[in-house]
Amino acid sequence: MMMEMRSLEAALLVLILGHLVSALEVPLDLAQPPTITHQSPKDYIVDPRENIIIHCEAKGKPHPSFSWTRNGTHFDVELDESVTMRPHSGTLMVDITRARPEHYEGVFQCTARNKHGSAVSNNIVVRQSKSPLWSKEKNKPIVVQEGVSLVLPCRPPAGLPPPIIFWMDNNFQKLPQSKRVSQSLNGDLYFSNVRREDSRNDYICYARFTHTQTIQQKQPITVKVLNLDAINETMADYYNDTELLNEAPVDERKPTFLIPSGHSSYKMVLRGHVLEMECIAEGLPTPEVSWTKVSGDLPSRRTSFLHFNKTLRIVNVSESDEGEYSCTAKNLLGSAHHIITVEVKAAPYWISGPPKNLVLAPGENGALTCRASGTPKPSIIWSMNGDRIENLPADISRKVEDDTIIFTDVQVGSSAVYQCNISNPYGYLLSNAFVNVLHESPRVLTPANKIYQVIENRPALMDCSSFGSPIPKIEWFKDSRASTLNGDPYILHDNGTLEIQVAQSQHKGKYTCIARNSLGASENHVYLHIKEPTRILKQPVDMVVQRGRSVTFECTIKHDKDLLPSLIWLKDDEELPDDERFIVESNSLSTSDVSQREWLRDHGELPVDDRFIIEFNSLYITDVSESDAGVYTCYVNTTLDQDSVTAELTVVGRPEPPTDLELTDQKKRSVQLTWIPGEEHNSPIQEFVIQYEDSLHHQGHWHDIARVPGTKTTAHLKLSPYVHYTFRVLARNAVGLSAPSSPSRMYKTEPAAPDQNPKHVHGSGNKHNNLVITWEPLSGLQSNGPGLYYKVSWRQKRPGSDWITATTNNSMYTVSEIPTFSPFEIKVQAVNNHGDGPEPVVAIGYSGEDLPAAAPANVHAVALNSTLARVRWDPVPPHLIRGQIQGYKVHYSRTHNPHKHSPHHTEKHVLTFSGNHSQGLLPGLHPFSHYSFYVSVFNKKGEGPKSEKQEFKTPEGEPGPPASLSVTNPSLDSLTLEWSPPHEHNGLITGYNLRYQPVNNSNELGPEEELALAANETSVTLQNLKYSPRYKFYLNARTSFGAGPAISQEAVVKQDEAVTSRQVDIATQGWFIGLMCAIALLILILLIICFIQRNKGGKYPVKEKEDAHTDPEFQPMKDDDCTFVEYSDNEDHKLVKESRTPSNGTVKRDDSDDSLVDYGEGGDGQFNEDGSFIGQYSGKSSSRDNAEGPESSGAPSPINAMNSLNSFV
Repeated sequence: MMMEMRSLEAALLVLILGHLVSALEVPLDLAQPPTITHQSPKDYIVDPRENIIIHCEAKGKPHPSFSWTRNGTHFDVELDESVTMRPHSGTLMVDITRARPEHYEGVFQCTARNKHGSAVSNNIVVRQSKSPLWSKEKNKPIVVQEGVSLVLPCRPPAGLPPPIIFWMDNNFQKLPQSKRVSQSLNGDLYFSNVRREDSRNDYICYARFTHTQTIQQKQPITVKVLNLDAINETMADYYNDTELLNEAPVDERKPTFLIPSGHSSYKMVLRGHVLEMECIAEGLPTPEVSWTKVSGDLPSRRTSFLHFNKTLRIVNVSESDEGEYSCTAKNLLGSAHHIITVEVKAAPYWISGPPKNLVLAPGENGALTCRASGTPKPSIIWSMNGDRIENLPADISRKVEDDTIIFTDVQVGSSAVYQCNISNPYGYLLSNAFVNVLHESPRVLTPANKIYQVIENRPALMDCSSFGSPIPKIEWFKDSRASTLNGDPYILHDNGTLEIQVAQSQHKGKYTCIARNSLGASENHVYLHIKEPTRILKQPVDMVVQRGRSVTFECTIKHDKDLLPSLIWLKDDEELPDDERFIVESNSLSTSDVSQREWLRDHGELPVDDRFIIEFNSLYITDVSESDAGVYTCYVNTTLDQDSVTAELTVVGRPEPPTDLELTDQKKRSVQLTWIPGEEHNSPIQEFVIQYEDSLHHQGHWHDIARVPGTKTTAHLKLSPYVHYTFRVLARNAVGLSAPSSPSRMYKTEPAAPDQNPKHVHGSGNKHNNLVITWEPLSGLQSNGPGLYYKVSWRQKRPGSDWITATTNNSMYTVSEIPTFSPFEIKVQAVNNHGDGPEPVVAIGYSGEDLPAAAPANVHAVALNSTLARVRWDPVPPHLIRGQIQGYKVHYSRTHNPHKHSPHHTEKHVLTFSGNHSQGLLPGLHPFSHYSFYVSVFNKKGEGPKSEKQEFKTPEGEPGPPASLSVTNPSLDSLTLEWSPPHEHNGLITGYNLRYQPVNNSNELGPEEELALAANETSVTLQNLKYSPRYKFYLNARTSFGAGPAISQEAVVKQDEAVTSRQVDIATQGWFIGLMCAIALLILILLIICFIQRNKGGKYPVKEKEDAHTDPEFQPMKDDDCTFVEYSDNEDHKLVKESRTPSNGTVKRDDSDDSLVDYGEGGDGQFNEDGSFIGQYSGKSSSRDNAEGPESSGAPSPINAMNSLNSFV
C-alpha cells in the first residue's frame, strides 16, 4: 500500500508536468474536425458467451458521423440485423443470440467525419477467445528407478489467449516444488532426480483460461519410484501396462541440462516486453543454477529469478539487454554451462509523442511532426481525412517532408484531419491530428476566482488555460498590477501556467492573468493561499518487546488548521491486521489548549502562532506475538501533502528448546553431546545449560553438568562411573531460559573403584577419654560402584605409634579408652566392590578434654587510679589445662564501702580474657573501695580451680552529686537551702560549694556568688535576697581528690504585690516618659527664673518663700549659687515589705508606701501586657501627714524617682 501511495504521488507529479506541455484544446462550441476519444484495443479478444462491443467514440463541431470497414471493405450496419450502432456514437454492438460470434472475427476500422475532416481508428482485430478441452488420452503409469531424472509433460490445448498452467493433486492442493522439482515455462514438470517420496498417482496438470474463467484438467499421471531390487521383483507385474525407464543402477552424477538443449541457443524479444529464459538441469545431488550476463551486468532493478533460480526474468526490455547470457548448473561432482544469445527487436514507438492538433489563424504557418523509431526502422505513411496524401491533389500550402508536414499561409477552409501511420514487421502506430484554421478572440478557460492552496516552501502552479486564434499571449499580475510577473521567483510556462518554485507566505494573494491576441483580450482572477506543511513532531521509535506484552507507538502530527488530515498506521507497507489487539487512539490539541501549547512551545516543538492544529496519535498492540514484528509506518496526508515515519518492532521471546540430542564419541568417563538449537525468537542464544538425571541413584532430579556458549552446539561431558545418565539441554537468551529439550537416550557408565575419599575429615572428643571421627560421605554419583563403605584409621601422634583400622558404612566412628586431649593422626578411605579409593590425606584430631587441673599462681593486683586496676598471674602449664585453652577469668567483688547501709554487701563481677594471657585490666571500679578477687583458667570443658583470693583498694575520687537539694522557709529577703550528702562519697567529704545568682523575667542570669560550707552542714539560710524574685542555686561536694558534679535548684523569694509591681521595667512605659519630660521642663523653667533673679540682685518675696515651703519635697535654693539644698531619702534602698492582699482584691499599703495614686494618677493600679504592675515610685510627701490640709501642688523629687530604679529587675 505504501508503494501504491508513492506511485500515486509520482503520477500526480507527471500529471502536473504533462499539463505544462499538453496539446491545445479547442472549445467544443467552436468549429473543429473530429477527434477519436475512445476505441477498442488493436488486439481485441472477446468472450463468445457475451455480446460483442467494438468501441468508437469521437468529438467535433459539428458532431461527427460514423462508418465502419470490415477486412478492408465497407461494413453496412443497417444490413445486419444482429449489429446496431449506439446513437451519437460509432460503437458497434453485436447480439450473439442472433449470430455466431466467430462470424464477426476480422479486422474492423472506424471513421468519424464532419464537414471539417475525417478521423480513423486503429485496425481492431476481433478474435473469439478459445478454451478447448484436452484430447482424450490414457496415461500409463511411469515406473522409474530412484535417482534418475524425470519429465512429466503437460501439453495443454492451444487457447486464446494461452492458458495459465499449474500442477495439483486430487484434493486441489498445489504440488510442492523445490530446487529438485519445478515447472517449466511450457508447463511441463521436471524432476532433477526422483526419490521414493515422489511416488503418487495424482500428478494432474491444470490449464486456466482467463477470458472464459474456465479450468481444464489433464488425466492424472501415476509415478512409482523404486530401487533396483524392487524393480526386479515387480517388473513382471507392470511389464504389460507400465512404462519402465532406466533399468540400470543410478550413481551420483554431474549436472546436464534438460532444457535448453546443446551448449547454446537463441532468443528474440521485443522492446518493452518481458524476457524469460530458463535452464533446468538434472543431476545427483540436485544441482543449483546461477545466471550471469557475459557482456555486462544484469539490470538489478528489472531482474528477478523464479522457479528456484531456474528462470531469469527481465521486465521492460530495452536494447541494452541484448547480448549473451550464461546459466550454470553445479553440484559436488561438476558443472554444466549454456549460453543464450538474446536479440532485441522493437515495434514502432514514439520518440517525442504522437503529433498534436494544430490551430492556426488565417495566414499563419505551422507543422505536424510524426517522429518514431523501431527495429528495423519503420516506414511512415501520411493520409488526410483517411486518404493517402500522395493520392490527393497537390496543395501549395502543404508540403510533406518524411515525418513532417509543413503548412504555410493557411486559409479558412483548409481544416482537415491528418493520419500518421508508422509500421515495421513487428507492429504499427496510427495517430490522428487535425489542422483547424480559426479566427477567434482570446478566452480564458480556467474557472474564475479559482483558489489554489499550496504548502509553504513547495512549488505553486496557477493555471491560465486560454484559447484564441492567433494563439493569445499570457501576462500575469499580482494585486495592484504594478508590473508583469516574469522573472525570479516567477516562471511563466508556454501554456500560460505561472509557477512559483518556492511558495512562501508573502506570495499569497490575488493574481490576475490576461490573454491577448490581435483580436482582443480576456482576463481572469485566481487566489493563492499558503498553508502550513504537515509534519510529524514526535516520531515512533524502534521497540523491542517480549511476546505476550504490550507496546505503544506514538505519532504526534502538526497540520494546517484548514486542512483535514488522514492518519493511518501501516505494517510492512500494508494495512494493519483486522485484529482487536491493534488499538489506534487519537486526540487533537486545539488553539484553546493554552497549557499544552505553551509546553510544546517551550520544548521547541511548536512555533508561536495558531495557524495549525496538533494531533496526538498512538498505536497500542496488546498481547504481542511474533507475527506482529515488522516495520510500522505512521502515514499522514492531506489534500496537499503528506509525511511518514517508520519504526521497527522486534518481538523477542524465550528460545525454543533444542532438538535432536545425540550422543557420540562414547568413552568410559566421557561422552560428546550434540544438539540442534531451537528458534531464537529475535534474541540471540547466550548459552546452553546441559543437565543430567541419574536414574540409578537420584531418579526424577536434574542437575547442571555443563554450560557452553550460545555459539556452540556440542559439549564434551566428563562422566562418573556407575551412573545411568540421561541428558537434556536448555537454551538461554536475554529474555530467559527455554523449556528443557526432550531427554537424550540413557547412557550407562561401568562401575569402578572410588576416585575420591570423603572430605572434611575431623576428629574431636565428646568425652574426656574418646575420639569421634566424622567426615562428609560420598554421594551416590561419587561412589563409582556398589558396596560403598569407609576404612577409618587412627594412631596417637607420637613416635612408634601404629595405625589402628576399622570399617563402617556410616559417616562417623568413635574411638574409646584413650588419653585425655591427646593428638591423633586420622584418615578415612572410600572402598567399594571394585577396589579402594586413593590414599587418603592424614588429618590431626584431639581426644576429649577434661577440666583444667591447676589454678594460676602468683596472683596480685595494682590500682592504677580510682577506677582502674591491673591484675597479673602466672599462666597454667599446658599439660595441666587438659584441653584447648580458651582463656582466663577474673572474678572480683567490692567487699568494703563504709558509706553503704550494709557494710557486708558485695558486688560480684567476672571479666574474661580470651587466649593465653598473664595479665589484664579491670575497668569501671568504684573509687575508695576494697575489692577481693581470684583467677581461673578455662578450656572448652569448663573452668579449672580458683587461685588464692587477693585484695586491693582503690584511692579516693571525686564524689557524686548531693542526693537532694530543696528550698524551705522562703521570706521577703531570705530562704533556707537543705540537702542530703552524695550517695557515692568516693572518699571522705571535706566540704560543699554553694553558688547562686539571680534570674530576671527574661531568664537572664545575674552575677554569681559562692559560699564554702563545712562537711557536716546539711542546710544554710541566705539573707538579703533583695535583687530578684528568682534565684538559681548550685551545690556540689568535695573530697581530697576534688569537687564532684553539682545539683541545681531554682527558687522564688516571697514578694509583696505592690513591691512586685515596682520591679517591672517602667522605662518603656508611656506615662513614665511623659513624667520625665515634665520634670525636665520644670527644671529648665526654674533655672531660667534663678538666672533672672540673680541678674536683678533681689531677694525672694516672703510670700513666695512661704508658698515654696508648703511642699517639703520642693527644697529652697541657695541664694549664692542658685543650687538646690541637699536632700536624701534614707528609705530609697530599703526592701519594701510584703503587702497583704485582702479578700476583696484591694491593696493595703503601709503609711510609708507611696504610689501613683498620691500623685493624681488615679486610684487603680495599671498593668503591663504581661500582667505585672507598672513601675512604682517611692518618694515621701508631707501632705499625707495632714489629711485635713490641701494637697501639695509641687512636683515629686526627680532624685527620688531615679533612686527607685536602682534595684535589679
